[in-house]
Amino acid sequence: MHTNPKLCTKFRSLPLFLAATAFVALVFAIQASAQHIEIFDVPGAGTSAGQGSNPWGISAQGTIVGWYVVGDYALHGFLRTHQGDFTTFDASGAGVDASQGIFPVAINAKGEIVGAYLDAGFVFHGFLRTPKGEFIQTDDLLAGTNPGTGTRVVDINSAGSITGWSDDSFNTNHIFIRDARRGTTEFYAPGAGKGDGQGTFMPTFYGINPAGAITGWYVDSNNVMHGYLRAPDGTFTPFDAPGAGTDSSVCAGAPAAPGAPPWLVGTQAGSLNPEGAVVGQYVDTNCVIHGFLRGADGSITQFDAPGAGTGAGQGTSSVSNNPSGEVTGYYLDRSNVYHGFVRAKDGEFTTFDVLGAGTHAFQGTLPFGNTPAGVIGGYYVDANGAQHGFVRMPH
Repeated sequence: MHTNPKLCTKFRSLPLFLAATAFVALVFAIQASAQHIEIFDVPGAGTSAGQGSNPWGISAQGTIVGWYVVGDYALHGFLRTHQGDFTTFDASGAGVDASQGIFPVAINAKGEIVGAYLDAGFVFHGFLRTPKGEFIQTDDLLAGTNPGTGTRVVDINSAGSITGWSDDSFNTNHIFIRDARRGTTEFYAPGAGKGDGQGTFMPTFYGINPAGAITGWYVDSNNVMHGYLRAPDGTFTPFDAPGAGTDSSVCAGAPAAPGAPPWLVGTQAGSLNPEGAVVGQYVDTNCVIHGFLRGADGSITQFDAPGAGTGAGQGTSSVSNNPSGEVTGYYLDRSNVYHGFVRAKDGEFTTFDVLGAGTHAFQGTLPFGNTPAGVIGGYYVDANGAQHGFVRMPH
């Protein structure tokens, strides 16, 4: 499952991103909106279930970073230029066994890449990869050293500020930001819980804007999510979407993809654009997911993609908003199949599916981000559970 209310656990629940595919490169037109989609996979990626390519971050120039899974189920990093050229890489110290390896997740306009790698002891370590291919380890001082804990670097802005989160030996999460002027600053959101799986989180990619403002969510002592916006001066503004649930026990037994962690209710911020607008999703009292847009003035607009399911665990997940105010994301329909969408600034929806996307439960099309020009990156899961990357051109 790639459902945003559980985005904070992607590095922890590795089965959520492992899939398979064979290398393809074809371009075709879909729908009547003059869009076209290019499908790709990393050369050398495995072709069996649980293997394949997982693109994740996309730069303003259209360069994509992510990871791919080979025959032994180890993970390796890749960079794909907008021309379609690939560079693959690994981090020194990364484990080589199944589910170990490297997770590149974000890239800025300078070509600096950040992410995490999982070592032989299943501990996470953050990294920065320079445009020259040099690796710098960026572990947080408060990170735990037990299996499943450690540091996840999740974003880097145009100024080179690095952000991420780490969980300590008690599995409590907090955020850190590192830049050349201030060094490293660590913080918990006011009201964040201190128990297992609680604390402060931020989205993977799109969580910090050029000015250094950060968005994310925190999980309180009752296991309810709340959104927050942290200004560059450290001022916190918590927020909740109208209609967000307040009792996570209602989600017990809600349908989820294999390997997914338990559902939580509440508000989860997913992206912050340069203008200060936040998009994300909230989970209501019936465990249904809805998208929201929080304007720079603090006003919140709720929305649902046409065709989104209304059952527990179904609905609309917003993952990225570009400077033009376009929102991209995906929705899970009543048959638990994923579909992509673009929401224009005026609220108009365009939905889309990649040709070849599966139509069974927890298969389909899942965008992960949009550039200022409206180019959308993502992946799709086919009928065999194999995963393929795609780039959607707007016109």
